[in-house]
This record gives sequence, structure tokens and C-alpha cells, in this order.
Amino acid sequence: EVELVESGGGLVEAGQSLRLSCSGSGFPWDDYAIAWYRQYPGQKRQIISCISGFGRSEKKYAASVKGRFTISSDYDKNAVNLQMDRLKTEDTATYYCGATEYTCVGLWASVAYPKYWGRGTPVTVSS
Repeated sequence: EVELVESGGGLVEAGQSLRLSCSGSGFPWDDYAIAWYRQYPGQKRQIISCISGFGRSEKKYAASVKGRFTISSDYDKNAVNLQMDRLKTEDTATYYCGATEYTCVGLWASVAYPKYWGRGTPVTVSS
């Protein structure tokens, strides 16, 4: 059974940090690119970061989070983490991780979408 689970969301003040984690099982984890998306109420999910499969060498960030968020792989835990620093109120959203057999480039160009999704974890940043 495929499972993708996000954790680590919560309520923080602006300027503080959170670390989200995405763990998966039931599919060849190391071969799949893992992406983080966020969704504001009433809007579509938007990709904010991605790490490639097959070595986790490629990392991409949306302009809105570049320099503040860091995606990384935790090989021991079969997880991909998203370290979010210097959080802003506009980072308030529900965060989802997705796993895809395609590349981060494909996800970024919206020509591919994750095959598997987690259920999301809410992040609230107060002013």
C-alpha cells in the first residue's frame, strides 16, 4: 500500500522556523522526485520546492521561498524535509508533498503532476 505522510506543520510567529517532513512507503522512494506544494484557501496548489530522484542531486525552489526554504533528503528515514526559515505571514497555507516518477523540471513546467499525494499539513504564521 502506498503511503505519503507530511508532518511538522503548526503555528509560529513571523521570523521563526519550521521543518516539514514527508515520508513515504509502498513505492520505490529513491527513484521518485519529491515535491512540496502549498495551497491557499480557494486556490490551486503551487509547487514551491522539488528534489530529484535517483540521487537527490537536483533541487529547485520557487522564487517566493528561495533563500529561506531548504529541501533535503533524510536517507535513514526515507523522508524529504523542508526547512522553512524566516517565515512570513504569506507562507500561511496547507503544505502537501507529492511523489512523481517524472523530473522536477516536468513538475515545474506543469507537464507532469505527482502520482502520489500526502494529505497535507497546515502552517500558520502569525504577525
